[in-house]
Amino acid sequence: MRAPRPVRPPRTPYPGLRSSRPGAAGSTALRMPAAGRGQADPGPPRQREPRQPRRLPPHSAASPAAARPAALALVILLSFASRFHRLAEPPHVCWDETHFGKMGSYYINRTFFFDVHPPLGKMLIGLAGYLSGYDGTFPFQKPGDRYEQHNYVGMRGFCAFLGSCLVPLVYLTVLELSKSLPAALLTAFLLIFDTGCITLSQYILLDPILMFFLMGAVLSMVKCNSCADRPFSASWWFWMSLTGVSLAGAMGVKFVGLFVVLLVGLNTMHDLWDLLGNLSLSLVMFGKHLLARVLCLILLPVALYTAVFAVHFTVLNKSGPGDGFFSSAFQSQLIGNNLHNISVPEHLAYGSVVTMKNLRMAGGYLHSHWHLYPEGVGARQQQVTAYLHKDLNNFWIIKKHDSDTDLSDPSIPVEFLRHGDIIRLEHKETSRNLHSHQHEAPLTRKHFQVTAYGINGTGDSNDFWRIEVVGRKAEKLIRVLRSQVRLTHVATGCILGSSGKILPKWGWEQLEVTCTPYLKETPNSLWNFEDHINPKLPNISLDVLKPSFAEILLESHMVMIQGLRFSGVNETDYRVYLLGNPVIWWLNLITIGLYLLITVSTAVALKRGVQLTSELKELSRVVLRGGGQIMLGWLLHYLPFFMMGRVLYFHHYFPAMLFSSMLTGITWDTLLKFFAGFWTPSTTARKVYGAGFLALVLLIIYRKCSHCMSHWFTEVMYMQEG
Repeated sequence: MRAPRPVRPPRTPYPGLRSSRPGAAGSTALRMPAAGRGQADPGPPRQREPRQPRRLPPHSAASPAAARPAALALVILLSFASRFHRLAEPPHVCWDETHFGKMGSYYINRTFFFDVHPPLGKMLIGLAGYLSGYDGTFPFQKPGDRYEQHNYVGMRGFCAFLGSCLVPLVYLTVLELSKSLPAALLTAFLLIFDTGCITLSQYILLDPILMFFLMGAVLSMVKCNSCADRPFSASWWFWMSLTGVSLAGAMGVKFVGLFVVLLVGLNTMHDLWDLLGNLSLSLVMFGKHLLARVLCLILLPVALYTAVFAVHFTVLNKSGPGDGFFSSAFQSQLIGNNLHNISVPEHLAYGSVVTMKNLRMAGGYLHSHWHLYPEGVGARQQQVTAYLHKDLNNFWIIKKHDSDTDLSDPSIPVEFLRHGDIIRLEHKETSRNLHSHQHEAPLTRKHFQVTAYGINGTGDSNDFWRIEVVGRKAEKLIRVLRSQVRLTHVATGCILGSSGKILPKWGWEQLEVTCTPYLKETPNSLWNFEDHINPKLPNISLDVLKPSFAEILLESHMVMIQGLRFSGVNETDYRVYLLGNPVIWWLNLITIGLYLLITVSTAVALKRGVQLTSELKELSRVVLRGGGQIMLGWLLHYLPFFMMGRVLYFHHYFPAMLFSSMLTGITWDTLLKFFAGFWTPSTTARKVYGAGFLALVLLIIYRKCSHCMSHWFTEVMYMQEG
């Protein structure tokens, strides 16, 4: 008897499509003849196979190692080509080159100057100019001055070099955080084709130097985090030490570098907190981790930062335009200053002829002259002002408040001035006493007027002042240059000070001096004695009174914190505009909101226990961990500017733009991978991903290319007209 043939399953209408329902048409189960009818028992129904999880396109895997060197080389080539293109144009001073080029010249000439920023950036600019053959003789007076035969390209080239290095640093940072070559390339293209980043890198400015050290610190921090599984290895020590060096560099260029210090500090605290919760780690090992971070991230940066100032003060040893911002004791060390290598009596005595200098930044000397206050401005008495220059009208004689004895008589013994004494200050040229009363000051409301009053030293009780040395006890002597004193008016209790406000024409545009009833101790109300003449006392060299390096370092920071503003006018028709690529800046701004939405959605999904595939888990890690670090960096470099009272310019926001660009690369790479995962087969997914990536790149490049074409067309038309 012939065995029955099995029944063939019916064909499915589409090849490869099979029903998952057992026994249905298209099922893979074979039908056999039923028992008793010559057909096989179909057997138990097949169980439904579990649905395979959706796979993301192959781009989500780590990028092939072979492609990375070629991609990095392309990034470096494009970055350097865009920054060094037409570097020498325009051949005249542009924008803040007026200031930072001039400061580079000061270093070459060893001339002391003052700036609100720490010195490292200007030192490097000066060094670049010196090594490239610039002799430091160009005056850098104003924007528009032509360089002529002076070699300025070396200083521009140094800034362009560091600006070009920014792009590879950003590329490597994103590559380390996301392990995605397309994400790193997209971020690099954002910076390569941003006109603002290019412009900022092509001139003698501090911004490319600052951002170089800033990104060096971020990359080193990220690399060090990647070595967390092999602590105390050579690579771990290298990246942690390089983080500390970069932090010192960022702080040494501008105080804005403090924001990246906070970023690294928060990252370090997070790491230490995780280590503390690791019960398999002994407390001894945790202590080693803590000491390593203290050494590399605190002590090393502080030592390097301090060394920068040591070099700064050693190189700039000649008197210059910055003398007046510092104390008399500091000025006495500068070659060419009128206080250098002179000898004066050390301690003040009654009968001494002195000058008093206000300790506020650019504070003047206590000054008076024969001119009176005009009608309607307090009492019509002799003016007292603060004058910024040396002058015979700055000299005052220290006298007792209750005696008119001629203290210049050699037979009268010397009596030293002490903390807490009540004195009179008689103006040497006009013989009138320093005086105050309850008339309102000329410019500052609720402050009292200060005048010079009396005839030949004879006045009234409003001429009495109590002299107090800051931080001293009674009976202590008062030293020239070093003692910081406060003069309190005995009758009203107000304190002598300089408001810093400029008087009108009737006051010869000198600075206002007032007596403030508010007892808050500020540099405006503190003075020191600079010149000191007293034939009865022996002279000493001012070298004995020179401040220590720690005192100079502290004083320089106090002066920098008080601040200074610059201004300049471009008097030529050739102007350089700092304009960012609007596509890039708007894309970065939109991405910040998009990233926050993705982060919240991912966090909610994880909290609700949604099961994710391994690929989606990796994307979630990149978004939450890597993107979170970048988002924190953006917040630290953007939000503080809302609290600043100073004038802000476009270039202040470029450090934050670096972080938003990195966030854009990571976010859009993650989004493209996620949406491409909905497409099958994998070749289609790759095409979707590639098309999205290419669209973003073309959008960025299009705006840049259209800008370049319009610039080229303008030049061609200009040449034809010429």
